[in-house]
Amino acid sequence: MIRGIAITTVWVLDQDRAKEFYTRKLGLEVRTDATVGAGTGMRWLTVGAKDQPDVELTLMVPGPPGQRDPEDAEALRRLVAKGALGAGVLRTDDVHRDYQEFRARGVEFLQEPAERPYGTEAILRDDSGNWFSLTQPGEQPVLDEDWECRDPM
Repeated sequence: MIRGIAITTVWVLDQDRAKEFYTRKLGLEVRTDATVGAGTGMRWLTVGAKDQPDVELTLMVPGPPGQRDPEDAEALRRLVAKGALGAGVLRTDDVHRDYQEFRARGVEFLQEPAERPYGTEAILRDDSGNWFSLTQPGEQPVLDEDWECRDPM
């Protein structure tokens, strides 16, 4: 039985730059930084929030040698750089504070904090082009006519 999500991949263009971005600018901590398999050139780099030790982001470059078809790796690199991939939601308890702090550290925002039915949200981009929702959940979700609940089955 699935008990939760432990690791999810964020595709990045440069692991050293991504490590710097996610740790220095967003305040995440490095969990693992290791070379996997002798001579493969694959680096396993994970980061996570201090208060959430059971969830990690692996910062992976598309197509380490022998890991992905070169044409697919290039297509993935182009999508990342273009900003076509949304990587997820980063939860915060104060979106306005973090928005100001992250901007001061040089984080690019595509959207300032705005009220949504689910809370307050700002949209940021990482140094590779991926975008994240930085969200402070609301007290109680309020759905309007544009939001529907559907049975997934």
